[in-house]
Amino acid sequence: MMWGRAMTETSKTVTRVDLCEAVYQKVGLSRTESSAFVELVLKEITDCLEKGETVKLSSFGSFMVRKKGQRIGRNPKTGTEVPISPRRVMVFKPSAILKQRINAQHRTNGDGSKVQPEA
Repeated sequence: MMWGRAMTETSKTVTRVDLCEAVYQKVGLSRTESSAFVELVLKEITDCLEKGETVKLSSFGSFMVRKKGQRIGRNPKTGTEVPISPRRVMVFKPSAILKQRINAQHRTNGDGSKVQPEA
């Protein structure tokens, strides 16, 4: 599968540790302060979402909580219908700028060379 192969070749999982290290390297805080800063930002986002608020980060995207009603699902193994209870789910909607940046890195010309992103 071409899509799956491309994902594994270029995909890297960024962890909290990676984010803390990036803050440490780029901002100049100590490692302890960098870790506390990242944790504070993630806690603030989590707290807002828990309250049902939308978190909008300009040029990045929006995190939102949506309510899903009760519905009937099907056990794929047995085919038996089962009720799925109502719940809240978190969704992320990337900004147009983020979409453009992501797609600009993967566009190619007809000859296979990369298209230069517009400034």
